[in-house]
Amino acid sequence: MGMESSAEAPQPVRVVLNAVGQWIGRLGRIWVEGQIAELNRRGRMAYITLRDPVANVSVRVVCQTSVLDAQSPPPEAGARVVVHAKPDFYEVRGTFSLRALEIRHVGLGELLARLEQLRRTLSAEGLFEAARKRPLPFLPSTVGLVCGRDSAAERDVLENGRRRWPAVRFEVRPVAVQGDRAVREVMEALKELDARPEVDVIIIARGGGSLEDLLPFSDEALVRAVSEAGTPVVSAIGHEQDAPLLDYVADVRASTPTDAAKKTIPDVGEQTELIRQLRDRARRVLQGAVDRELSWLRGMRSRPALADPVREIDRLTEQVVDLRDRARRSLTVALDRSADGLVHTRARLHALSPATTLARGYAIVQRQDGSVVRSAAEPAVGEDLRIRFTEDSLTATVADVHLADGDARHAGDGTDDAATDDTADTTTTTDEDADDAPAGETER
Repeated sequence: MGMESSAEAPQPVRVVLNAVGQWIGRLGRIWVEGQIAELNRRGRMAYITLRDPVANVSVRVVCQTSVLDAQSPPPEAGARVVVHAKPDFYEVRGTFSLRALEIRHVGLGELLARLEQLRRTLSAEGLFEAARKRPLPFLPSTVGLVCGRDSAAERDVLENGRRRWPAVRFEVRPVAVQGDRAVREVMEALKELDARPEVDVIIIARGGGSLEDLLPFSDEALVRAVSEAGTPVVSAIGHEQDAPLLDYVADVRASTPTDAAKKTIPDVGEQTELIRQLRDRARRVLQGAVDRELSWLRGMRSRPALADPVREIDRLTEQVVDLRDRARRSLTVALDRSADGLVHTRARLHALSPATTLARGYAIVQRQDGSVVRSAAEPAVGEDLRIRFTEDSLTATVADVHLADGDARHAGDGTDDAATDDTADTTTTTDEDADDAPAGETER
């Protein structure tokens, strides 16, 4: 329950501090885990600053040196320990501390288990996703380097970087790379370099060491700071077998500081050779394309139509002349055939014409009405008949009729004697009077 007090009846400081000391004294003994940030030995007593790496808070621990020496080896600054202590409140100064009764090193297996648990937690939050990782610039103008002061990692990065690309510039920030100050100094250097726009990439480098030495680079606060940085970060902590949590959240992981320089800075010799190869390849491609086009052009020029255009015209002229001669011969043959056909037709017509028959000595006997007399029995005695020849005709009167059966009719049969006179009136006609009448022909 709270102490009774008021503005008129306040409690003295000693009473308040005594009450606080009594309340803290009732807490009992407790096991506390943390990292030794500072350790000072003064005679038989040791004064320790125990820090929480995640929350970045600390508490004062007081113990006898025999408690430290009970461990083999005794804990040193930067070590992770578990302290069995009793809370204590010093009323004279009003300070809180822990009086350590036992101090133990954190076991390696337990430490690895806690790191694995932290890794799973951060991975579940998506801090290690490949989609969050940013590509490195091809040719950085300025490289930020966070490393130990005058360390081998610094020399490896600077020497290899300048050997690969002499024009590259470095912004080096020396920090503590182990111990209780490592996380804070690395985060401050990272924040400073990330705020500078001319820095294109940041390398965090440290040489090899034990698991305890590399613990600052698995600190949750540092991992989250790297994930929030706007500049690509390259992690080059320890050797190939070392894998602090910083390697998982960094944009690029390098096995060593030398490897970090190779991955961050292109080699001028390699790039020059690559440019030469690409240039040669482009030259070969262009030369091949030009050669193909020239070959095609030569092929086109070698064609007869382009090699000798006049010859093609001559060939076409000969073709036209041949076609003309063929047409002329075909027309002549057709005309000759038609003329021969016409001659043959005229010959057949001439052979079949009555005029031809008449020209051989035959004649056509017709009545006065133009009908043809085909038999001697048809005309009557004394009837006038027209006898047509090839070119002319005459008129005759029937005097006697001699039939095939021997009968005969004469003009005196029932007629006047004058009718028996064998007279013939001959009349000459023109060629138009000759009709085509083959029947009734009479030989003269």
